[in-house]
Amino acid sequence: MIATITSTDYRADAGLRAAMLALNNAHAVELSFADEARIGMLVEEAFLAARVGMIDAMILAFAPGAAYDSDNYRWFDARYASFVYIDRVVTAPEARGRGLARRLYAHLFAAARAAGHERIVCEVNSDPPNPASEAFHRSLGFAPLGEALLGNGKTVTYLALSL
Repeated sequence: MIATITSTDYRADAGLRAAMLALNNAHAVELSFADEARIGMLVEEAFLAARVGMIDAMILAFAPGAAYDSDNYRWFDARYASFVYIDRVVTAPEARGRGLARRLYAHLFAAARAAGHERIVCEVNSDPPNPASEAFHRSLGFAPLGEALLGNGKTVTYLALSL
């Protein structure tokens, strides 16, 4: 079952904070490293923060107007008035193969449509490559929009899916 993560939930539940932080930082190459305060800010600013189980999988996504300093988010914000940006989605290794990421995406798509957004956007690392994420997004119908070399040396491909 998918559960929304509110900033109140995050602040009140030390186990949830620890689990989100551990899952995020176990995948820092793909997601970027974060401390507890950073994850708290992401949850606070998110259009949607959701999880499956205690933290078998999670998604954090942002709409226009979020106070978020991500270069990738800002790339989309400078180009589109109506979007939801997927900042991070991750499934714990022991929970993979159960369709949890697809369920989280379907939940996000429904919420974005209900809010009147026109597209879902994200980026996928192309250097270092992330072929699993690339294939996953392609299977859902995401199409490339552009590419960028980030200050940390990563190259990303920007993707969008029209709703």
